[in-house]
Amino acid sequence: MVNQFPRVKEYMISPVFTLKNNATIYEAMDFLIKKRISAAPIVDGNNKLIGILSEKDCLRLMSKGIEHRLPSKEESVINFMTKDVATISPDTDIFFVAGVFLNNFYRRMPVVKDGKILGLVSRVDVLRGMRDYLRARGIS
Repeated sequence: MVNQFPRVKEYMISPVFTLKNNATIYEAMDFLIKKRISAAPIVDGNNKLIGILSEKDCLRLMSKGIEHRLPSKEESVINFMTKDVATISPDTDIFFVAGVFLNNFYRRMPVVKDGKILGLVSRVDVLRGMRDYLRARGIS
């Protein structure tokens, strides 16, 4: 029997707090603060991932403003989110994802299937999966 590495779907956080694409940037900031989360995927009406808004995006916006101005109360989160989001499949093995994290600045990645968000996987989730794998084999 071949030892199969743990998969993302076993360690991802699900369900995920998401924001709809029609939320304003100020609603989004309030959401991050109230939920005590550092980022939220932005989804359309069909729950398809279209971007992600992180606390870093918000800090950048509030500390400098976009073109030295703060957004109006009506401005959509779409104008400030990261649109080019790296995603991962739920069937990807944890050790592969560790390499992705090591080669990028990401702290978390959306887990997506058919364009729809299923969960989030973070660095600590991957570390937990690796630890569990090693413990099950009597290595740690």
